[in-house]
Amino acid sequence: MEDLDDLDRKILAALHVNGRASWTDLAQLLGISTTTVARRAQHLFGAGLARVAVLPHPEHEGPVDLFVVRLTCAPGSQLRVAGVLARHPGTRYVAILTGGYDVVFELVVPKNGDLYSMLVDFVHSVPGAQQSNADLVLHTYKVSYDWSVPVLGEHAAAFAGRRPVHACERGHLDDVDREVLAAMREDGRASFQSVGRRLGISESTARRRLEAMLERGCASVTTFIPAAALGYEAEILFWLSVEPSMQDSVAERLSHERGVRMIASMLGQASLFCEVIVPTTADLHHFTSRTLAAVPGIRSWTAGVQVLTVKRGFLMVPWAEDRIAAALADAPQS
Repeated sequence: MEDLDDLDRKILAALHVNGRASWTDLAQLLGISTTTVARRAQHLFGAGLARVAVLPHPEHEGPVDLFVVRLTCAPGSQLRVAGVLARHPGTRYVAILTGGYDVVFELVVPKNGDLYSMLVDFVHSVPGAQQSNADLVLHTYKVSYDWSVPVLGEHAAAFAGRRPVHACERGHLDDVDREVLAAMREDGRASFQSVGRRLGISESTARRRLEAMLERGCASVTTFIPAAALGYEAEILFWLSVEPSMQDSVAERLSHERGVRMIASMLGQASLFCEVIVPTTADLHHFTSRTLAAVPGIRSWTAGVQVLTVKRGFLMVPWAEDRIAAALADAPQS
């Protein structure tokens, strides 16, 4: 990863807060010229250090179940396995990690879908995949991480567009809504003029449709940034064993920790699944020895370091694309 200076990191953090903010708004937030912020940001996009996407709610086409699957892989096959998994439309997140498993991914399955085909036939048809462990996600307590505060300061929160928690249902989106989302999936900063021209609708219609979906929570603007680009050394996945009667209280307590990006309850060997991002290994030591140790109800935990994130929000992250493409190109032909 190329060297970034403080201004690069501030631009990335600001884009994380509001990926569709205009160059003018970003310049005013950061106290620099519009020309400078546009030039720097475009370089960051070109270098694969950021991608802005407009993503539909996972249940926009109907109810789904989410499974977190851990895989062991044949030696040397991790990148190929992760690449095959990432290319499947049903995987929302894929990462390579340390510990007892080599790859972890989230699989989204329509309610009443064929679980055997997805969790057994598909997973074990991937060359190099070996033992798997799939846990059903029962409830998600938190999915967010505010990159902006450590880099930009507390005032950056006002820059974000906060959206309500939403239970999307089939029928919330019509064909035009879906076309707008598809047009902005890979480029979430596309202008409404270009989207309207591409779809044969007016600029105002494209704007109105997206703003309505964002306001209701049927869609979200997401900026993908590698944690290391902002100086974060440790991205960790924790599986926590918790006293059943204290599961909610433990999850709520951990949800207030800034470093906790995601926490969910699981039907499996672990009660809670938790993703944590902290600046340094020393901060990680503090989290395990002080934070986790001080929360009543936690019996034990296991963890793995995310070595490479390959996919988030149903999209391949740009900084992993070349590495995955090379691994798949080198795969032995059957």
